[in-house]
Amino acid sequence: MTLDPAQLDAQGKRAFENKNFTEAADYFQQAAEGYTLGRAGLQAAEMLNNASVAFLQAGKANEALKAALGTDEIFAGAKDIKRQAMALGNQAAALEALSRNDEAIEKYEQSADLFGQINEGDLRAMVMKSAAAIKLKTGKITDSAFKMMGSLDVKDNPSFFERILRFFMRFIK
Repeated sequence: MTLDPAQLDAQGKRAFENKNFTEAADYFQQAAEGYTLGRAGLQAAEMLNNASVAFLQAGKANEALKAALGTDEIFAGAKDIKRQAMALGNQAAALEALSRNDEAIEKYEQSADLFGQINEGDLRAMVMKSAAAIKLKTGKITDSAFKMMGSLDVKDNPSFFERILRFFMRFIK
């Protein structure tokens, strides 16, 4: 019996919730194949991004990157900026896990720019922080500090700590 893509997606989400990440990724990839055959490209790209996240959770960064590559272009073609930005963020996370730091920073920054275009401040802040963390890890301290400040400026609902940090950062700009 062949399951339809929506059923495979549901099974993938259940496996993911149960922390069976490799199994989840397999279901998501099968769902993507089904959606591709049914000429539902956006759903297929969404499933590949789900597979990417699951692979990353399973510690399989190469597979995570392979699953997400190109999906940003599918979303761009459909003018789905939010999912395009998320796909770039997934690619960046996989590149970061592979220690391909410069490429990861570039993807995180592309993702942040797109989130900024659609006023997704919290998501933009999250990817900017990820880029800043890599820069901090790799010794690019000054650049990292300015990225972190930028991520605080765009966050819609900063935490108490982030508000204090933003207050102190005013004095070093």
